[in-house]
Amino acid sequence: MLPLRVMAAVDEDARIKRIASTIRVIPNFPKPGIMFQDITTLLLDPTAFRDTVDMFVERYRDKRISVVAGVEARGFIFGPPIALAIGAKFVPLRKPKKLPGEVISEEYTLEYGTDTMEMHVGAVQSNDRALVIDDLIATGGTLCAAINLIERVGAEVVECGCVIELTDLKGREKLGNRPLFVLVKGT
Repeated sequence: MLPLRVMAAVDEDARIKRIASTIRVIPNFPKPGIMFQDITTLLLDPTAFRDTVDMFVERYRDKRISVVAGVEARGFIFGPPIALAIGAKFVPLRKPKKLPGEVISEEYTLEYGTDTMEMHVGAVQSNDRALVIDDLIATGGTLCAAINLIERVGAEVVECGCVIELTDLKGREKLGNRPLFVLVKGT
């Protein structure tokens, strides 16, 4: 019989392979030259979806996270189940004019344009420990905007978690020394 540590590594490898195998790549979407990483096919596989959420929960369960901030829109898919499982509140980070109350905003650059992200004033407190969740890191602009919003209110961003990292776009470098955890690396 394999030692428990080796069995856990084998199980983790199997889960990562299952998750990676369910992600579909759509060429030239939403613009020519973009290789869109489509996680909707991952969501169609309940085992891969559960594996994805479980792997984040296992990582963050004991890190005293008080806020899971999900980046619109796909961060809204993974963030709430992670928040519930670790006993944290979920805070949506939204596109402009989608939140009804008073907001703070951050403009950022995407791999194919610019955008703005907003968060409700008071949703995150200065004593909060935050996890930022999104489906993907490409150039890092979206995650940097999310980090900036949370840090502007004095909270600590413990880590960013993404299902996919497009390593060729070097978004990790844009995050500086902030920790990033990803399940699947692509190019």
